[in-house]
Amino acid sequence: MRDVYVGGIGITTFTRLEYPLSEIAAYPAMMALKDAGIRDVDHLYVANMGSARVNHQTALASAVVDSLSLTPAGAAVIENGPASGASALKAGFAAVASGLHDVVLVSGAERMREVNNLEATDFVATLTHPLAEYIYGVTLPSHAAMFTRLYMEKYGLTERHLAMVAVKNQNNAMLNEFAHLHQPITIEGILDSPEAMTNNPYVAEPLRFFDACPVSDGGAAVILVSDDVAKTIDRPLIRLAGVGQATDTHAVHEREEPTDLLAVRRAAAQSFEMAGLRPEDVDVAELHDAFTILEIVESEEVGFFPKGEGHVALEKGETAIDGSLPINPSGGLKGKGHPVGATGVAQAHEIVTQLRGEAGDRQVDGPQVGFTCNFGGFGNNVVCLTFVREGR
Repeated sequence: MRDVYVGGIGITTFTRLEYPLSEIAAYPAMMALKDAGIRDVDHLYVANMGSARVNHQTALASAVVDSLSLTPAGAAVIENGPASGASALKAGFAAVASGLHDVVLVSGAERMREVNNLEATDFVATLTHPLAEYIYGVTLPSHAAMFTRLYMEKYGLTERHLAMVAVKNQNNAMLNEFAHLHQPITIEGILDSPEAMTNNPYVAEPLRFFDACPVSDGGAAVILVSDDVAKTIDRPLIRLAGVGQATDTHAVHEREEPTDLLAVRRAAAQSFEMAGLRPEDVDVAELHDAFTILEIVESEEVGFFPKGEGHVALEKGETAIDGSLPINPSGGLKGKGHPVGATGVAQAHEIVTQLRGEAGDRQVDGPQVGFTCNFGGFGNNVVCLTFVREGR
């Protein structure tokens, strides 16, 4: 198996974008091609969850490869719910590592704000179990709320811990020009003040408004290349060293222990094993915090902290940008935004930016190893990636 490197990266602003979906996918791809100094690719993977339902467009990859004038390169769409982005990166990794291709362009894109919030909530809810959950009105906020309540009862987590994640990540997003939310928040404003219930009402108790990510449009792109190609690119050598993917029981209530996220645990272990690294080797991580509870629990399941102690590390400031293990310096999904098909690619974009030392005011101190967790469904399909900076 060949080593696989990141040749170039690109990203759009995550917000409401008034462009066709194919252009939202093409723009960051052009940025990545420019970043890498590459004009031709062997294959394009487009990560997307909802183009057919939300945007009335199928065969998105065909439109994007034509928009970029990359024909006759191969092109395909990868759809795996909110884990589509990292799943497309995994496909690109496999293509380069196997020798099938030398240059693969992965672009993730979503235009979710073309529909209203109720339609977007229903669209995302379709990833739940169709017979055991969706038909009974289960949504992702309701799933997350029930999960959070169980976790609180078992491990002593409080609403204050959730608010601490929201404040950390949304304030990190203030340092990210591409982030959706540029609104500073405080614990007092969203939790302690008399106006807190107005400012931050319950969405699905115990989760409040600021515990959930925004509905976003946006795109991100990463070019994966072979070792030989990487040597010709004038960029720091960032190797995609480990890839892991695992699934779990689809219906959450059928899991033996509903507060365990076994797919996260297994996907992370696979990624670290392939990379020949351990959780304690990671210097910076992007974890899938569609809801604040997920950052805390994922930080435990991937092995950064003992089970039930992620909120303790949060209290100590260990996950802040200047902490011992910065998590979501980009703002995460909570602050940066969550255009579902683009999210996993955007997580990789942030890690590469950090490992290159190009993150500006949110730059972590000297990272050499970065990690991403892209969470699909409610933990029933998860992809984890490990990146390593190498000397040139």
